[in-house]
Amino acid sequence: MAAGGARGNRLARGRSAVRRAWPLVLMAWERWQALPDEDKERYRRQAREYAQRGRKAAVEARRRGPGGRH
Repeated sequence: MAAGGARGNRLARGRSAVRRAWPLVLMAWERWQALPDEDKERYRRQAREYAQRGRKAAVEARRRGPGGRH
């Protein structure tokens, strides 16, 4: 079986996406590093709260079952 084909196309697209995203990731990291500790903690707290809300929503959706708002 020859290498390439669909898998090769996916890899090429993946590499291309990484090349395009890398400058944005680097900029975000630099901005994060420049934030004061108080702001970093505030963002971490917000992320924890959002994650908790998401978990709660998932549990409630499972409890309701498929296709329903009961």
